[in-house]
Amino acid sequence: MVIIPTTLTDGHSQPVAIAGSAGQVPDGQDPDEPPLPRSSSSVVKEVKLDSKEKEKELDVKEFDDIGTASNSAIDVTSQDGWNHGFGGDPDTAHVFSANSVAKLLEVDPKHGLLTSKAKARLERDGANKIDGSGQVSIWEVLLRQVSNSLTIVLLIAMALSYGTLDFIEGAVISAVILLNIVLGLAAPSSQVFRNGALDTVKAESLVIGDIVQLKTGDVVPADLRLFESSNLEVDEALLTGESLAASKNADILLKPDISIGDRVNMVYSATTVTRGRAIGIVVATGMKTQVGSVAQLLRGQVNTQTSTNPFVRYFKKFINGMKSILGLIGTPMQVKLSKFAILLFGLAVLLALIVFSANKWELHNEVVLYGICVAVAVIPESLIAVMTITVAVGVKAMAAGNVVIRRMAALEAIGGVTNICSDKTGTLTQGKMVAHKVWVPGMGTLSVKDTVDFRDPDDGIVEIDGEQLDKLDFGSQGRIGVLRPVLDAIALCNFASVWRVQTPSDISPEKDMEMRGEWKSSGDPTEVALQVLAIRFDRGKESLLRDGNLVQIVEHQFDSSLKRMSMAYKHSVSGRVEVYAKGASESILPILNITSPSLQQKLQLKLEKLASEGLRVLCIASKTVLGNEEHKLGERAFMESGLEFKGLIGLYDPPRIESYEAVMKCHRAGIKVHMLTGDHLSTATAIALKVGILSPSTTTQYSVMAARDFDSLTDEEINALPTLPVVLARCSPTTKVRMVDALSRRKAFSVMTGDGVNDAPALKRAHVGIAMGINGTDVAKDASDMVLTDDNFASIVKAVEEGRRLFDNIQKFLMHLLISNIAQVVLLLIALAFKDKDGNSVFPLSPLEILWVNMITSSFLALGLGMEEAQADIMTRPPRNLHIGVFTWELICDKMLYGTWAGILCLISFVAVVYGKGHGNLGDSCNDGWNEDGSCETVFRARATVFALLSFILLVTAWEVKHFSRSLFNLDPKKFRPGIGIFKALAYNRFLLWAVVAGFLITFPVVYIPVVNKTVFKHRGIGWEWGVVIAGLVLYIAFIESWKAIKRRFGIWSGKVHSQGGSGDVRGMCRREVRGEVNR
Repeated sequence: MVIIPTTLTDGHSQPVAIAGSAGQVPDGQDPDEPPLPRSSSSVVKEVKLDSKEKEKELDVKEFDDIGTASNSAIDVTSQDGWNHGFGGDPDTAHVFSANSVAKLLEVDPKHGLLTSKAKARLERDGANKIDGSGQVSIWEVLLRQVSNSLTIVLLIAMALSYGTLDFIEGAVISAVILLNIVLGLAAPSSQVFRNGALDTVKAESLVIGDIVQLKTGDVVPADLRLFESSNLEVDEALLTGESLAASKNADILLKPDISIGDRVNMVYSATTVTRGRAIGIVVATGMKTQVGSVAQLLRGQVNTQTSTNPFVRYFKKFINGMKSILGLIGTPMQVKLSKFAILLFGLAVLLALIVFSANKWELHNEVVLYGICVAVAVIPESLIAVMTITVAVGVKAMAAGNVVIRRMAALEAIGGVTNICSDKTGTLTQGKMVAHKVWVPGMGTLSVKDTVDFRDPDDGIVEIDGEQLDKLDFGSQGRIGVLRPVLDAIALCNFASVWRVQTPSDISPEKDMEMRGEWKSSGDPTEVALQVLAIRFDRGKESLLRDGNLVQIVEHQFDSSLKRMSMAYKHSVSGRVEVYAKGASESILPILNITSPSLQQKLQLKLEKLASEGLRVLCIASKTVLGNEEHKLGERAFMESGLEFKGLIGLYDPPRIESYEAVMKCHRAGIKVHMLTGDHLSTATAIALKVGILSPSTTTQYSVMAARDFDSLTDEEINALPTLPVVLARCSPTTKVRMVDALSRRKAFSVMTGDGVNDAPALKRAHVGIAMGINGTDVAKDASDMVLTDDNFASIVKAVEEGRRLFDNIQKFLMHLLISNIAQVVLLLIALAFKDKDGNSVFPLSPLEILWVNMITSSFLALGLGMEEAQADIMTRPPRNLHIGVFTWELICDKMLYGTWAGILCLISFVAVVYGKGHGNLGDSCNDGWNEDGSCETVFRARATVFALLSFILLVTAWEVKHFSRSLFNLDPKKFRPGIGIFKALAYNRFLLWAVVAGFLITFPVVYIPVVNKTVFKHRGIGWEWGVVIAGLVLYIAFIESWKAIKRRFGIWSGKVHSQGGSGDVRGMCRREVRGEVNR
């Protein structure tokens, strides 16, 4: 017999029958493979054929209306079921036969297109690429690969690694860069029929009408109307979100309004062939494909026509080029710093004008030199370079923490998150299902404990009601016989495969037991766990089907709306048919034939108990169908009714070991963690308690909520909730989007994780969207800002910590650079009052001295600050306000105080030398250089004093700004003991340590080397003036330490932590800070 599928619109899955007699395998199908699942939403009708009809290759197909459901499949004949031809719209290709589509597209399915016609169509429709751009040369592709911001940052990180003699990391980053370039240049290829022969062409060059051949493992290169198919299954999770592969059939015609997931005669671009082979006709390429339209919507792109006016095009290009040069294109922080640099440039011009005005615009050489000197002093020349390298270090640290940055803005923003919305499976948990408990009436509860390898049936300990079973004596256990119906059901109603890799031929029999290969699996994780449980008792599917007495005849696939599946097997000898079913408890219980009220009550109690332990509970049932009722199995309502209850199975996805500590770290950092999962409410609650998201002492009636209850609330009702739910169970994509919107309305800054195509809108809507790297779809990754390469929640917390460290370090080097600039400006502006004999202002620092301090001394110190490790209290502070940005009031106030004081001290040192031993002699034309009469002796010695003092002040400042409120002598009390521990604390950052040492040592050659000091830097060697330098340095340190003590004493800004009991009271402070904010 043969059972023909007919797709329905009622949402029920279809049965699938096997063509031929019992034990016969369909042509072209692997005997070891399970029967092919058909697409969802179908019913069947049996058609009996005689031997002659069988020779016609099963051309007869019948489709009937069943009940009130209308068929969405139509008769497959030489004519299309709709009385008109294919109109060229790819969205209607599933309605027409492949021959009709080929005829309209003017292609012979056997020979394919001619090369000339394919070339013409490529010019007409453009390349088969998602971005829709035209063709580019290999050099343009190479340039794009190496000129994007991430690759540039990686290049800097590579140089940084080699520069610090870290050759291993340098080599790894070099390999990553090379891989990026190679991947960018490498183009996927396709097998295409052209000019009557099978040829391999680049996927980008595919055109509408091409005949493409597909096989297992291929990525579908374009949208295809299938022409031929054999056992074809395609993973369409990218588009539909369904985890199971969809079965395809080229011969079926469908109605126009059927959904993409049910178009069984089509395959779509970027999906993957998981089984079988096929030939199809390209009906859409590039942005006209289904995945192209989704990507376009996610990116927010709007197809606009480029202006035909060349002047307008060049003007826009010029504007964009200027923005790029000025740094106004980039991440928000980069743009903000670029605007700040432009502001400083304007300030430099203003200060130069002040200098010129003070000299009554008599612009001779000395006045111009002084103006240039002041202008140079206000510009932090190394700001952008240090910023870029610091970000490179951040990217490098993120990559080491299994986080790939797709958008640089996320690197800056992640440190300010207030809420993290996370998936459960695979993120907070290990994503490795284990059949942990089995309950069967009359047997008790079987438990599988202490498993390490979830695929290994021999791993772990097996107990029944606490009594351990001997693995070698399973057969003799009396109660095991009661378990066998459950084991047979989960083994046969299952598509997963579990096997051990073959033992190498050279292994001796004595070593075979110890050295045989590891266990492998394929299929859905839930079904793998069930198959492993069955194999543990030697009741696996392969064992049960080995003798050929059982033959699968009908299957109703798993349906997400029904949450169950069923399969029927026939005994070839007795003719008896056994039906096995499994599914969610709420789906199976209504179709059970349970007459005992006590069993029903006991069953409900056991269900709740298993779910409360964090287990995903499946209900197992079966029934026997007599031979005269076999024809009714095609009706799902009959096959899935009157079932006998066999048992409950609790599947456990263990939490990751590191999840609890990661969640606790979030709580200490003032970050609220929400778990949004598709699991049962009890299961989600139990896991949330285990990983620390929920606490029994703080749980309220709003902490845990079912998605249907949350979705039923209006936005106003959600806003009125005292707090948003911490756990949302049975979530849909809409639920995630509404959660993100609700957080935004409460002024929270949220992170959302996701992996499926349905998660893409929420990832796009969140402030920072994080996709899964292992299980995530390309659409989810495209919508995200970051990608986790290990799908681990703990990596998100590491990213938050790295984001905070990056923000802190940017503030540190900004503080350092700006203190230097402010000191120089204060010094030079006040020094305008110092006039020589000719009435010209004498600058206390020469232009080259200023450039040396800014470019040599300060740059490496700022770079070292950018490499600072995270402070001990970095994850015990509340989240920062992202709206304030990097220029906080604390930074602004501190830089003005420290910079002004440093400038005053430099000015005092200049005055002390000139008006002390020098008796006020400012010489003659000392701005130009050394005079032979020696009149510039005093000025040159004073400049050297100022230069040395400013250099040493900047060296000390680099250590002082490591923490904005802690004393230099107690920078890290958790790591280093106060007092003598200062040396270890200062040496901890080796780069900064050597930058300070080098800055200190190089000061002396600059001051004392003949010719260099007088001619280049316009100063000379000093002696007693070192006392002035040391005195100024001590006064500078005393001022900073005093201000930090005031901040700690009165709880000002970062000193707030210390004012409330020191570092030991950080957690309490964070809790108070969080309670003070809007409830999230």
